[in-house]
Amino acid sequence: MKPAPDIIISDMSQMKPTPRPVGALRADFPALAQKVNGRPVAYLDSAASAQKPQAVIDAMTKVMTEHYANVHRGVYTFGAKTSAAYESAREKTARFLNAASEKQIVFTRNATEAINLVAATWGETFLQAGDEIILTELEHHANIVPWHMLRVRKGVVIKVVPVRADGALDMQAFESLLSSKTKLLAVTHMSNALGTVNPVADMIAKAHAAGAKVLVDGSQAVVHLNVDVQALDADFYVFTGHKLYGPSGIGVLYGKADILAAMPPYQGGGEMIEDVTFERVTYKEPPYRFEAGTPAIVEAIGLGAAIDWLNGIDKDAALAHEAKLLAEAEEKLRAIDGVRIFSTAPERASILSFELTGVHPHDMATVFDQMGLCVRAGHHCAQPLMRKLGVTATVRASFALYNSMEDVERLAEAILKAKRLFE
Repeated sequence: MKPAPDIIISDMSQMKPTPRPVGALRADFPALAQKVNGRPVAYLDSAASAQKPQAVIDAMTKVMTEHYANVHRGVYTFGAKTSAAYESAREKTARFLNAASEKQIVFTRNATEAINLVAATWGETFLQAGDEIILTELEHHANIVPWHMLRVRKGVVIKVVPVRADGALDMQAFESLLSSKTKLLAVTHMSNALGTVNPVADMIAKAHAAGAKVLVDGSQAVVHLNVDVQALDADFYVFTGHKLYGPSGIGVLYGKADILAAMPPYQGGGEMIEDVTFERVTYKEPPYRFEAGTPAIVEAIGLGAAIDWLNGIDKDAALAHEAKLLAEAEEKLRAIDGVRIFSTAPERASILSFELTGVHPHDMATVFDQMGLCVRAGHHCAQPLMRKLGVTATVRASFALYNSMEDVERLAEAILKAKRLFE
């Protein structure tokens, strides 16, 4: 078994990085101390939703037990404290993405709502029948369905970048799709099904040269890559909190300031208005224009705590650890007769999608569960990609900071057991 590198966790009391082995990070996640079917849990489904560190749980508990109140409304102490914590989470998110201003950060329920917001506001306002949107075969349904719905309503045209046999995008095909009709490129930064990391900086530059805007789905990428929205020059960038070691029910839409300012509200109600009469309504500036009603207060604060936790980690060491896990898993799986690995793109991270000849993925996942392993089996909300691969489902093992080489060993053992049971 290979030794794990050190990951740095900040000692916040002294503000000096203190090295801790990767194995120590697992202790920050109370759910991972549990057992599944009598076995220590090997949680390999972080691409679907990550476990939560105690720091996030504590931050959310603190606001609910010490000073919960609605935000932006009360002038009393509880309201002021909670509002400050909520807006602090927005500021932390802006710094995490290197956005120019916290006013470019809109809180949503998840990445799906963030994409729907863009489709229902920017798309409805600025796209016309015949305008073209470019998607890719790697997209999650969340970055397909909203644009399909817009096509039904507006008559826009959807073009699709194909995937090569190795799981990488066909970049020549992408360039051939760009034209004066292209108004939007909507692309995943990192595939949730294969782990493919797309060359989004190059794609954004080429799309901008054609006069198009770009939305990037960063739901997987923000966890495993260093994301700088200014360097990427993305017009929109979305992600979800629950994959970033934060809670569910909170997502993020980053948008360029001038674009957000030109977009109409997504929903109407309290908080997003300047003035209301029965004859006329005026709206606040972004981001509040897009946050109607009581927001996910506790969840946003939990996201801020997750970002704090991540900021205390040497991310380069963390990514190196995840890369070693992925490489070791791939090596072990390739040694097992009958295993077909779908995640083979030159640039990929954290995710290994595979099948075992003669064994349905759901049967494999059941065997894995009996051995204490949590994996995902299914189409991963990427049915067009599954059809391209010629399968209806795969088994997906996805790795995170709290995983170890022992988890990789157990994954290989579980595949061998499934092979013996079903051959």
